[in-house]
Amino acid sequence: MTPMLEASGTSTAPRISPRRTPPTWLVVALACAGQFLVVLDVSVVNVALPSMRTDLGLSAQGLQWVVNAYAIAFAGFMLLGGRAGDLYGRKRMFLVGLGLFTLASLGGGLAQEGWQLLVARALQGLGAAVLAPSTLTILTAAVPEGAARARAIATWTAVGAGGGAAGGLVGGVLVDGLSWRWVLLINVPVGAVVLVGAVLWLAESRGGPRRRLDLPGALLVTGGLAVLAYGISQTESEGWAATATLVPLLAGVALLGLFLLVEARTAAPLMPLGLLRLRSVASANVAMLVSGSSMFSMWFFMTLYAQNVLGYSPLEAGLALVPSSLAVILGSKAAPRFLPVLGARNVAVVGTLVAAVGFGWQSTMTADGGYLTAIMIPGVLMMLGAGIAATPLASLAISGAAPGDAGLVSGLINTSRTMGGSLGLAAMSTIAASRAGGEDAGPVALTDGYALVFRTAAAVLVLAALLMWLWLPSGRPNPEPTASSTN
Repeated sequence: MTPMLEASGTSTAPRISPRRTPPTWLVVALACAGQFLVVLDVSVVNVALPSMRTDLGLSAQGLQWVVNAYAIAFAGFMLLGGRAGDLYGRKRMFLVGLGLFTLASLGGGLAQEGWQLLVARALQGLGAAVLAPSTLTILTAAVPEGAARARAIATWTAVGAGGGAAGGLVGGVLVDGLSWRWVLLINVPVGAVVLVGAVLWLAESRGGPRRRLDLPGALLVTGGLAVLAYGISQTESEGWAATATLVPLLAGVALLGLFLLVEARTAAPLMPLGLLRLRSVASANVAMLVSGSSMFSMWFFMTLYAQNVLGYSPLEAGLALVPSSLAVILGSKAAPRFLPVLGARNVAVVGTLVAAVGFGWQSTMTADGGYLTAIMIPGVLMMLGAGIAATPLASLAISGAAPGDAGLVSGLINTSRTMGGSLGLAAMSTIAASRAGGEDAGPVALTDGYALVFRTAAAVLVLAALLMWLWLPSGRPNPEPTASSTN
C-alpha cells in the first residue's frame, strides 16, 4: 500500500501522522464524500426551486441565481483553493472548506429572505471551492499512478457525477417529505460526520514550499466570471444589444484580460500561464468547459420540464431521473476499461457523441410526452455519455502536471467544468425564455423553449467532440515540468 502523502517530484518532505497510516480505501472514501457533497449542491436545489420561489418571493431570474450564486463562487475561487492546498496543506484546506460549506448550508436552510439565501449559496460555493481541489489531490496522492489510480479517479468522477445526478432524487424526497429548507440543512449532519473522519484519518501534505497567495488574481478571475455570467443572464430580459447587457459582458471580458496580465507579471501567480502550454492540460480543460456548458443544463431543464409541463411532483421528478443518475455512474466506472484499448482521446469523443445523441433525442419532447421516451431513454443516453467522457478528460489533465501543481490543476478541472456549466445555464435560460415568450407561458410554449435548449446543447456537444478529436493528445502524456517550476 502506498502511503497517502508520497510527494515525488517535490523538495518538501510530506508530513505523515506517526499514529497510523489509514487504509487507502478509507482515504479515497473521505475524498469522494467531500466531492459528493459539493457537486450534490449544484443540482439538489433544482427540484426545490418552485417551493423556494413561493416561500421567499423570488423572481425567475432570482431562481437562476440560486443555482448560479453557488456555481460562480465555486468556479471563481477554485483556482485559489487548489493553490492554497498545494502551499498550506491539502488536509487543512479540506477541513476549512468543508467547515465553511457546512455552516453556510445551515444559514441557507434558515434563510427568511431571498437575499439571505443567495448570500448563503455564494458562501457555500466559496467553501466548496476550497474543499473540492483537495479531494482529488488527496486521492491521487493515496494511489500510485497506473491502473489503480485510473480506477480511483473513475470512482471520484462517478461519485461527483452521481452527486449531480442524485440531486434531483434527494431534493425531491426532502421537499416532498419535509420542506425545501432540508435540501440545505441535510448537509449539516453529513458534513459534520465527514469532518470528524477527515480529522481522524487524513494526514497532511503540501506540494511545495510556502509562498504568498495571489489574492489580486483570485479576485480578478472571480469578478470577471461573475460579471460575465450576470451579463449573459441579462439577455433574458434586456436582449443582447441593451446597455444593461453589454456593459457587464464587456466588463467581464476586461477583468479576465486583466487577470491574464497580472498572472503574466506576478512572481507567484495563481495560474502560471505556462501551465496552459501543456497540451493535455489546456485541451482537456477547454473540452470540459465547452461540454460542461451543455451537460450542466440537463438537470435544470429536465426538472423544470417534468414539473412545469408534465405536472410531476418534486419527488416524482427526482424519481424520474434515477435511471439517468445510475447511467452517469455506470459510464464513469466503465470508462477505465476502455482507456487501454481505445485511448483517452477516443473514449472522451465517444462519450461526448453518445451524450449528443441523447440531447438530440430530448429535443423532440412534447407537452404530453410519455416517461419512457420523453425522459428516461434520452436522459440515460445523455448521462451515460457524460460519465464516459469525464474520466479520460480528468485523467489527461492530471497526468500532464507536475506533483507540485496537482492542487492547482485539480482546481482548474473543477473550474472549467463548473464555470462552463454556469455560463451555459445562463445562456440556455435566455434561449428557453426567448422561445417560450415569458415566465407565464403555457405548457406547449415552455416545451418549445426547453426543446430549443436541448437542440442547441446537442450541437455544442458535436462541436466539443470535434474539438477533442483535433486537440486532445492521442495517448496518455508523460508528466512534464509546468510553468510553476520556472516562475
